[in-house]
Amino acid sequence: MKILVTGGTGLVGSAFKNIETNHELILVGSKDYNLIDKKSVFEMFSYYMPQSVIHLAAKVGGVKGNSEYVADYFYENILINTNVLNIAKHFKIKKVISLLSTCIYPDSPSYPLTEDQIHNGEPHPSNFGYAYAKRMLEIHSRAIRKQHKLKYITAIPNNIYGPNDNFDIENGHVIPSLIRKFHQNNNPVLWGDGSQMREFTYSKDVARSLLLLIENYEGTLPVNIGNTNEISISALSNLISKYFPNNKSIKWDITKPSGQHKKPSSNQMFMSMFPEFKYTSLEDGLKNTIHWYNTNYPNIRGI
Repeated sequence: MKILVTGGTGLVGSAFKNIETNHELILVGSKDYNLIDKKSVFEMFSYYMPQSVIHLAAKVGGVKGNSEYVADYFYENILINTNVLNIAKHFKIKKVISLLSTCIYPDSPSYPLTEDQIHNGEPHPSNFGYAYAKRMLEIHSRAIRKQHKLKYITAIPNNIYGPNDNFDIENGHVIPSLIRKFHQNNNPVLWGDGSQMREFTYSKDVARSLLLLIENYEGTLPVNIGNTNEISISALSNLISKYFPNNKSIKWDITKPSGQHKKPSSNQMFMSMFPEFKYTSLEDGLKNTIHWYNTNYPNIRGI
């Protein structure tokens, strides 16, 4: 199958390069096409004529970026998603899987997060612009599915990390930001108090799960695909600090925002379909990621 992967040079997109598959994967990035521009998206589909699409492209960032640029995150993601899905529909692409985020879940849900709760309340105020744009991606996929009978589905990861991440301290996600802080400062100051609980999934595992879904899943509900082992930010920081032996102490700045206290998810639906699927352990994933960081520094994103 000829599969177009948007966001193909990003964190998850680049992970496809290390996966054995019989599919023809076309990895396109922001330097190839501007997905905010409808004409550029049309040209992309006209040139490649894919049979299916894995839609990963998005404007992404951490707590600080989502809070300070909430309108930009909403606007740019709405345009990207609308253009990709509308033009895929125009070319009658039969199957599109789009990547969502656990931030789309309500601020006060029932735990663990299950796929039927997505629209049961407002998302957390720290990233509501990005969250609503991702919710609309699920709505748009569902609407196309109903009206045009095309198999447009969605998947929900949790916190993704791995090689080729964005290591910008101000706007990166949790793990790459922590790696950068420990690398640059022997006494790093971290946001919050460290008690926040998070789940982390290695980028290659996300890529593997998306291929399984595009091959096998045609259901109407989004599917949680993340590794569901929770860890506190404090414990995570201690794990990362071991790779930087010059570190002396960690300081916590409780005046800074830290997002939701916890948001554990359920991957029961995914695991019931693919019971043999094995996730990369956090220890192995961190080892691989930090090795990649040290090997490629400073020629990496966010530096």
